[in-house]
Amino acid sequence: MDRPLTALFIDCDSYFASVEQHLDPSLRGRPVGVAPVMAETSCCIAASYEAKAFGVKTGTRISDARLMCPGIAIVESKPSEYIKVHHQVIAAVEDCIHVEAVLSIDEMWAWLPYNLREPEIVEAIGRKIKATIAREVSPFVKVSIGAAPNKYLAKMASKMRKPDGLFIIEGHQLPEVLHPLKLRDFTGIGRSMETNLNASGIYTVEALCAATKPDLRSAWNGVLGDRLWHLLRGDEIPDLVSARKTLGHSHVLPPQSRHPDQAWPILCKLLHKACERLRSHGLLTGSLTLQLGYLRSAAWGAEIHTPETDSTVALVRLLNRLWRDRPEPKGQLLHVGVVLSRLCEHGNFTPLLFEAVGDSAESIDGDKHRRLDATLDKLRARYGRQVVYFGSVQESREAAPMRISFTHIPDLAQESD
Repeated sequence: MDRPLTALFIDCDSYFASVEQHLDPSLRGRPVGVAPVMAETSCCIAASYEAKAFGVKTGTRISDARLMCPGIAIVESKPSEYIKVHHQVIAAVEDCIHVEAVLSIDEMWAWLPYNLREPEIVEAIGRKIKATIAREVSPFVKVSIGAAPNKYLAKMASKMRKPDGLFIIEGHQLPEVLHPLKLRDFTGIGRSMETNLNASGIYTVEALCAATKPDLRSAWNGVLGDRLWHLLRGDEIPDLVSARKTLGHSHVLPPQSRHPDQAWPILCKLLHKACERLRSHGLLTGSLTLQLGYLRSAAWGAEIHTPETDSTVALVRLLNRLWRDRPEPKGQLLHVGVVLSRLCEHGNFTPLLFEAVGDSAESIDGDKHRRLDATLDKLRARYGRQVVYFGSVQESREAAPMRISFTHIPDLAQESD
């Protein structure tokens, strides 16, 4: 059966680097690497296509990028600018077709209405989106667009003609149109899954498409294999709804912030931001993990459990306990991070029958600190993060600027320092 086109996928090309070239004319046409901090030991979080031609990519060490691509321009990331342009791109796409969902800082998709599914019409919409972004946002912010019978294949189509591509996968072209791809090109197939597929005798995309549903279920050891079997054939199936398992923040420290005395306030700030997000999602945490990367020794991490809480004060006390127990108390730090796990919803946990005593999360006056956190969250949401903050983050206000997770786009009003 020839399945109709139902999904349009929009993917910004080398997004952070493209925004840098939009902002600074001197970077246009040049290889550009974007770094979280200006340090040779840091890594590129984005690279322009001119830099990618030399093998520079996300994760390439800055010092290696300079060797691989002489003359590369390394610029420090500007998260607030990326967020501004992100919203401009969304508005430009909305002028052409309704955005069904924003998936990350550089990806979104649109559902194709029944009267807009002919390939010629879909292609016209794609070209209109490109022209509108060039006119309303910047000619240097390019997007690759894909359309297909389902969202998964539309995303694959957007990758198949990068950069600045427009490609439509029609139902009658399946699965042959996918055969030239490699297994690792597919979302959901990483190194370990590729190994599993190879162990099942699947080495090519042609073999993947020809595999039976039981074959893929066995390779994935579950229903994800069934889902892929249907998706590759253009079937529309509901997205899996997964519960959030962890929540956290991390930061690569610039050279001037690597001494423990400078790193501690930054670590506190990361935890405070994680606590705000925790409360905004209506969640509690039962576990806090401290992650430290040392400049001259192995990374270290430790976890501590607690009765479910969302109190910033309680969690800072636990963080301080882990911090005191870290190895090499005087060692220079390269990376710090906090992770909250064992998450549960406010209405889905059993409170302690008896309060414990001592210096722990459960011994704190819970009602008092809930009211304190709620008041601080409201003030910061309305007037900005700089209006009020805990004293433990005072020294970090310039040292730990906003960072963007690809799946969590901060609100500028709440994230500005």
